[in-house]
Parts: sequence; structure tokens; C-alpha cells
Amino acid sequence: MSERESVRQNVQRIVVAGAGMAGVQTVVALREQGYPGELVLVGAEHHPPYDRPPLSKDILLGRAEHSRFEVDYTELGVELLLGRRAVGLDTERRLLHIEGGDLPYDRLVLATGATPVVLPGQPASAYLLRTHDDAVALKGVLRPGARIVVVGAGWIGAEAATVARLLGCEVTVLEAAPVPLAGALPAEVGERMRDWYAEAGIELRTSTGVGGVVAGDERLEGDARTAVLLTDGSELVADAVVVGIGARPDTGWLDGSGIALDDTGAVAADAWLRTSAEGVFAVGDCASFPSARYRTRLRVHHWDNALQGARVAATNALRLEELGPEQVYDPVPYFWSEQFGRMVQYAGHHGAGDELLWRGDPAGGGGWGALWLRGDVPVALLAVDRPRDLAQGRRLIERGRPVDRVSAADPSVQLKAAVRPELC
Repeated sequence: MSERESVRQNVQRIVVAGAGMAGVQTVVALREQGYPGELVLVGAEHHPPYDRPPLSKDILLGRAEHSRFEVDYTELGVELLLGRRAVGLDTERRLLHIEGGDLPYDRLVLATGATPVVLPGQPASAYLLRTHDDAVALKGVLRPGARIVVVGAGWIGAEAATVARLLGCEVTVLEAAPVPLAGALPAEVGERMRDWYAEAGIELRTSTGVGGVVAGDERLEGDARTAVLLTDGSELVADAVVVGIGARPDTGWLDGSGIALDDTGAVAADAWLRTSAEGVFAVGDCASFPSARYRTRLRVHHWDNALQGARVAATNALRLEELGPEQVYDPVPYFWSEQFGRMVQYAGHHGAGDELLWRGDPAGGGGWGALWLRGDVPVALLAVDRPRDLAQGRRLIERGRPVDRVSAADPSVQLKAAVRPELC
């Protein structure tokens, strides 16, 4: 009997808490890797598991009714428990507490994702865009002429504003920071995206704080019954308010479990995606992991991280403690956003000390991008309507290849041709 076959026989039940991309891909990977035992996937929502990126695109635009994963859970031998939110964890007895009962486990994978940040006192009439139900509810109010206020000019806010404008709404976007995408990108990069809003016919107000949202206010005229209260004392009347100001790891239910969290509230997984509790792993938006590549702990709230991390978590969950983990997780993070008729892609991770090198002229029309360098080695890349740059740049980052700065800044030169072979 092989070592891996012995492990499979000793692990009788694996439970995955969270039925988003990370959770679904974990159970799929476990079966692909030959795990024959009991496999339980627990989801908080009543809907069959679905993909989230289409929510702000195809679902809102009416191009699709759902974004369910094409997985046959019965054929896969997965017990699917929907509408059963995880509410607690006893790591000593290896019990996952869920609504309606307890689930014993030999291995547990935490994949509960993230929950959206809300405004203080945010009324139920303000829309989020995190779940299928959120998207369906918002779709019903995005009609021609509707006055839509979007709070937050981050990735979700920009995508929601894009779709609302395409559907004929009058759109205003409010952002507390001086530029769009503050926190995700340096100010000089976010500033280059400001004009996208005006070109789309959207009013963007930066450096504008929101104090709250008032719904059902009889002072408001017509059918509009929502007011956005700004911190300068003024108000904005809206038919609907969309809040997209970030998300936090969904880990509050782990209080008292002994599972270690980092300073952002994410599960502090190690390089093999193990948690501080024996037999428990964590993956996706609810977790962070140490990156040797970037010499820091990363928390990546994007689709690709959920997909890639699930495969590593599955591999390492099929190892007994005495054998040790098999696979280290240290990816080059990647994400994309479709906004204002543009494809925006980013790979890697940049820090405050990394040097920004423009690739092409953002003001010159057409695609452009930016590289972040440590010395001459790219550590991150932004590509706007330049998918080839993204593909080639991601490989350079993965391999740690130094580049010639003049060539790398020239958009007519392919990035793979900018490598300095004498330094490789």
C-alpha cells in the first residue's frame, strides 16, 4: 500500500465549510486526487453554489439568470448541506457547529469567504453586491432614468457604476479617498482612471465622506425615498444606493475556537494553508498566508486565489500530521475587473518601496500599463486592455526575471523581449 493510499484510508470524513469558489474547488480537487471517503460541503445560502464575478456583470445586465457551478455533487459523492451556516468550532472534539446540528470531521477546510463592509446604520434598502440575491434585488431597480448613488470607487463600485450607466441610469459615485481605487493602487495610478467616469457620463465625487443613508424619508420628492447624508452636511437624493466599500473575512463565528487570526481578522494559515488547529486548513477570502516571494503575509480577496488555493489545501489535507504537508502555497496573485469598456488586470503584489514604471501613456489612448520593480525585477504588473502584457508579465514575476527598463517602458516591445538575459 502506498503512503498516499494509507492516508486516504485513515481520513474518513472531510468537511468543507463554505460553498463559494474556494469550497467547491476544494471538494472537486479532493475527488480528483483520489480521496474516497465521506465529503461534506456546507453552505450558508440556500442557492446551489455559484460563481460570484458574473453577479456584477452578466446577472445585472440580464445576460444570465444564474452563475451556478457546473458540478454534479451527487455524482461526485459530495453531501451538500445548504442553508446551514457555520456558527462555531470545537477543535478538541473535531466538531463543526452548524445551524441545525454538529458535524464531526477528520479534516476540516475553512472556506467561508468574506462579508461586505456596511455603512454605520445602513438601512436594508441600501444594496450590496455580494450574493445572488443581492444582484437580483439590485437588477430590479436599475432602470433607465433611475438615480443611483454608488458609495465606493473600488473594484465593485466601478463595476456596479458601469452596469448602471449601461442600463440608462443617472449615476453618482462617492469616494472618501482623493482618487479611485485608493488602497488597491497608488494614487498616481488611480488618478489616471478618474476620466473613465466622466467619459461614461458618471459623476465621480472624491474626497467625499458618507455619514449615513436615510430610507423612507417623507421629505423626499416623487418615488425617491432614500437620501445619502454626506459628512459636509449636504444630502443626495437617490432611487437606490449601492454600497461597495470593501469586505472583511467571515471569521467571527470562530470566536472561542482557538483558531489563530491575523490582525485583519483573517485565519492565519501557514505556507501549507494549515491553521493553528490540527487537521484544519483555510483557503480563499477568509484566510491569509505567508508569502516567501513577497516576504509578507498576503490576504487576497480574488477569484484566482480561491481557485489555486483550493488545490493546495486539498493536497495537504490528504496528509497525516506525522507525514507533513506536501505543497507550499506562494502564488503570484492575479485579478481582473471589467469597467467602463476596459479590461483591467493585475498580477503580483507591490509595496510602498517598489518603483513604479509606466508602460505606455495612459493619456495617449489605447491600452497602457505599469510595472512595479525591486531593483530591475518586476514584482507586480497592471495591464489595461493589454492581455498579452499580463500573460508575459506574470511569467516574468513568477521567474524573478530582471528587465531592461527602457524596453519595459516601451509598449511596442513585448515584455518577454525586455528580459536582461545576462542577469538571469
